[in-house]
Amino acid sequence: MPTNLYGPGDNFDLETSHVLPALIRKFHEAKVNNKPKVVLWGTGTPRREFLYVDDLDDALLFLMETYNAKDIGEFINIGTGEDITIKDLAELIKEVVGYQGNIIYDKKKPDGTPQKLLDTSRINNLGWQAKTVLKDGILKTLNWYNKCESK
Repeated sequence: MPTNLYGPGDNFDLETSHVLPALIRKFHEAKVNNKPKVVLWGTGTPRREFLYVDDLDDALLFLMETYNAKDIGEFINIGTGEDITIKDLAELIKEVVGYQGNIIYDKKKPDGTPQKLLDTSRINNLGWQAKTVLKDGILKTLNWYNKCESK
């Protein structure tokens, strides 16, 4: 069971995407259009865990090449085991994108679930760890998005 995935090929539609690609697009468009602010829903306090899509590939290959299903059971969580507040995520994406404006939180809008974090101790104890640092994964995803945007 993977946590929230992100990376090249993601859905960046502001109506249907998940939080990380939506934030990349919002900050990118605000930078390109020289907007003074980006408005985000809620308080920024909910916490989310994110896994770069290539790390999921790596974890699945690790499990298939190293273990039999009977040895690991029916389900195993795959993630980083770390979460980040939406506020800190927004600040990180703002930095990676190079956006200079302000972030405004519309506290009249809902926050959603307070925390989504998987217990990844089982896969970690089997010898697998995620390799992609969140900032690096965001940069790779932004670079992919920019290439698609310029076509």
